[in-house]
Amino acid sequence: QVQLVESGGGLVQAGGSLRLSCAASGIIFSINTMNWYRQAPGKQRDWVATITRNAIANYADSVKGRFTIYRDNAKNTVYLQMNSLKPEDSAVYYCRPTAYNTWGQGTQVTVSS
Repeated sequence: QVQLVESGGGLVQAGGSLRLSCAASGIIFSINTMNWYRQAPGKQRDWVATITRNAIANYADSVKGRFTIYRDNAKNTVYLQMNSLKPEDSAVYYCRPTAYNTWGQGTQVTVSS
């Protein structure tokens, strides 16, 4: 059974930073491409970033240059370092392995102006 537990969200002022974590279990983490998504109230869930098993990263244009996705295979955890946060980054953030249609509970990020 795949389980995903996101953490690290919170309230931060514009320009601040947060680091999100997603601990995965029930999968062979090291071979899975991992993704971060986000969903703001009343909006669809949008893709934010991807990291492949070989640590190749890709980002949505809206976060490129500000967010960094990375992974620690020894801890079965994927991270999202978010810098220079903007109010429009406020959302619930979720992680998901590409190969599985499973979502965690998400972690709330709120950026105040």
